[in-house]
Amino acid sequence: MRIVAGTAKGRILLAPKNAQRIRPTADRVRESIFNILGQSCDGLVVLDLYAGTGALGLEAISRGAVSAVLVDRDREALDLCRDNTQALGFATQVEIVAGPVEKAMSRLSLSHRSFDLVFIDPPYADEAGTAVVTTLCALALLTPQARVCVEHSKHEVLPTQIATLSRIDQRRFGETMVSFFQSEVSSSNRVKISG
Repeated sequence: MRIVAGTAKGRILLAPKNAQRIRPTADRVRESIFNILGQSCDGLVVLDLYAGTGALGLEAISRGAVSAVLVDRDREALDLCRDNTQALGFATQVEIVAGPVEKAMSRLSLSHRSFDLVFIDPPYADEAGTAVVTTLCALALLTPQARVCVEHSKHEVLPTQIATLSRIDQRRFGETMVSFFQSEVSSSNRVKISG
């Protein structure tokens, strides 16, 4: 695993010992996700839920995001997030939050935090994508033009509309499906998604 592009391009990321318990996003899938989102993340505030190794949030920092919050409850995942963040020199831009995603989102909401780009990659068996996106909206954790990227099993069907978000793209990579959502904003302000 390595950072695909940006200031840390080519830098190696530590991977989990048990890929069944912590399933990192493959480099080619991560590259495709950012090809669809756009190569630059300049100025974005990022939330990476079920962060695992932290690869998606750290990739966004490498591509210009100003900050990222990485959330996971697994001890090994938290260690990987910390070690990868430190190795890349991103410690001042990254906050690592330990605990269940639902509680972390509640705490972030109480702090009046909001995010421009959110990655959600729960265990496929949980089929939690729709519920987590619904909670993001209910807790007002999204900026008006936020984009949300959900990684899920090809067997999990996400609706085209979740609360205030519309699905604007969906791609399949083998067993993995990636669904992209964006806040409903006026068409003149809508962020273009390439791909």
